[in-house]
Amino acid sequence: MQALHTQFLSVNGIRLCVHVAGPETGRPVWLLHGFPECWHSWREQIPALTAAGYRVFVPEMRGYGASDAPADIEAYDVLTICADIQASMTALDQHDVCMIGHDWGAMIAWHLAQLEPERISAVVTLSVPFAGRGKRPAIEIMREVFSDRFNYIVHFQQPGVAEQELDADIARSLRIFMQGASSSDLLLQPRSKDSTLFAGIETPAQLPEWCAPEDFAVYVETFADKGFRGAINWYRNFERNWQRTDFLQDVVIHQPTLFMVGEEDPVATLEAYTISKMPTRVSNLEQHQLADCGHWIQSEKAAEVNARLLAFLGQHYPADKRSEAAAQPPK
Repeated sequence: MQALHTQFLSVNGIRLCVHVAGPETGRPVWLLHGFPECWHSWREQIPALTAAGYRVFVPEMRGYGASDAPADIEAYDVLTICADIQASMTALDQHDVCMIGHDWGAMIAWHLAQLEPERISAVVTLSVPFAGRGKRPAIEIMREVFSDRFNYIVHFQQPGVAEQELDADIARSLRIFMQGASSSDLLLQPRSKDSTLFAGIETPAQLPEWCAPEDFAVYVETFADKGFRGAINWYRNFERNWQRTDFLQDVVIHQPTLFMVGEEDPVATLEAYTISKMPTRVSNLEQHQLADCGHWIQSEKAAEVNARLLAFLGQHYPADKRSEAAAQPPK
């Protein structure tokens, strides 16, 4: 792992923990993690990016790890979480940023691209495509579709229930999510709507190949103090997110954008239509499906993700901005 230092920023009413690496003169790249992960999920990308000359910023997102975890559910809506990163960019005097996100982090990156077309110069998202703002809140649709069977997102809506199940054995919960049951796999399992989160699911005996014991320990430590409540509160804001983002309804993303998803990720199947429609919503889009790859894409296929990422950045967001200027045709 490239040498890191930890910085705490007082932004947007919270203290945000950000891990920083790379040359101080490098162009800034932000890496936003998803659920149920942590900043360490980018451990394979940090050295590749810093070696290429980028200055990397890896936050522990609101509700996770050493960052603050406010009690109110409403403190975790998408615009508030975006404001954490926007305020951090301002505090660090950043006006030219590449934003990269996976899973929920991808959702934040998509929204930031819409909110910050001047400051965010390039976007990379993993696993979660850009769907835009729907005609009604997604949670309403989920409750209808899954009225007679289990759905983990619907299950997450009742405060206090899911976090009690997850917090009872943090290591077991993470093992199940990581191997044999990603969050989307849980959605697909045919179970009673009144089921508990992990009913009938055996604890994997081994960690996945992409997660060494020492890496897994960092994941466990992330949730050891605060538990899963803050992380789950992100899911409890689907309706509030929809209500607060009406002004983004028709905003097209014009920044150069790279999207990658694993072919074996259930999201690739569930969101196949959304993925096919993305070029109408993201005008400068490059996208790839990675073979033999599931949801934890930047860990499962680190070498391929890094190669495609660095090639994209080299073309659209080179570490030395003078290279970008030199590549522009004369006016």
